[in-house]
Amino acid sequence: MSWAGCSAAEAGAPIPAQETPYMSVGLQFESVLIAAQTGAEWAVAVLYRELHPAVLRYLHGQEPREAEDIESETWLDVARGLTRFRGQEADFRRWVFAIARRRLIDFRRQAGRRRTEPAPTDAIAERMPPGDAEAEAMEGMSTQDALAWIAGLPHDQAEVLLLRVVAGFSAQEVATIMGKRPGTVRVLQHRALARLAKDLTREPVTP
Repeated sequence: MSWAGCSAAEAGAPIPAQETPYMSVGLQFESVLIAAQTGAEWAVAVLYRELHPAVLRYLHGQEPREAEDIESETWLDVARGLTRFRGQEADFRRWVFAIARRRLIDFRRQAGRRRTEPAPTDAIAERMPPGDAEAEAMEGMSTQDALAWIAGLPHDQAEVLLLRVVAGFSAQEVATIMGKRPGTVRVLQHRALARLAKDLTREPVTP
């Protein structure tokens, strides 16, 4: 099974490649998934091409130099587990990004890095407003500039913004993927956006 070796267009698949972070297989997802699980190259290509841009951007925002290698390992894991996957289109997206996150964590462990939390978040999570302002806050930035800026954030803050903005997940879905409480995700989101606001006004920023 090859994720990149077969073009959906060449195989006559009805679904074109997408450049957005959201899957759009829609009502055809079940039949595409079944075909991919039985080894149909066109179906494998559809699933890969639907999610590849968003997965790569997510990883590039976290580890720019290693993103392509980590993504390759991600899709190898997806290929190994594809026949065991059960769920709908949204479940598949969460599953793929959860695998990408595990591979990212594995890479950082092997590199001797450790995630850090700038301050306890649970204590203030309940006082946070709901907020859903990532897209508006970053609206005036190009994709390249946004990814470069996100890469400079603490790992948890960067990951929240990448999963929310690049992958298009809800705060609840991000919490599930990261293994955190929704309130904690909201706090990390707020801190990242507050830092962005300060950066845009060229005020000094403290980690």
